[in-house]
Amino acid sequence: MVSSIFNPGRNGVSDWLIQRVSAVVLGLYTLFLLAWFLFNPSPDYYAWAGLFGSFWMKAFTLLALLSIAAHAWVGLWTVATDYIKPAAVRNGFVMFIILALFVFVVWGVQVIWGV
Repeated sequence: MVSSIFNPGRNGVSDWLIQRVSAVVLGLYTLFLLAWFLFNPSPDYYAWAGLFGSFWMKAFTLLALLSIAAHAWVGLWTVATDYIKPAAVRNGFVMFIILALFVFVVWGVQVIWGV
């Protein structure tokens, strides 16, 4: 078993739960957007801006963004620990993933909330 400083105090059950909960959130978000497009067959800028201008949609989008980051983190950490054997390469890959996900979330928050 690989012990890592990047996954302290967690076990497979918590990783499994994070994957499943984040997948459900992303599935609900996708279904909502598909339904919205189904009932708005030719949306214009104002309809799209009205949808994403509401607080509940911003919150739902933020939840989806955090779910993507959590889902990606667990998946990529698992792949890294299973398939990248040299510790230096694995740790470099994991650090790159942490940085990329951090930038992704910060940028997403700026886009969603206009910060």
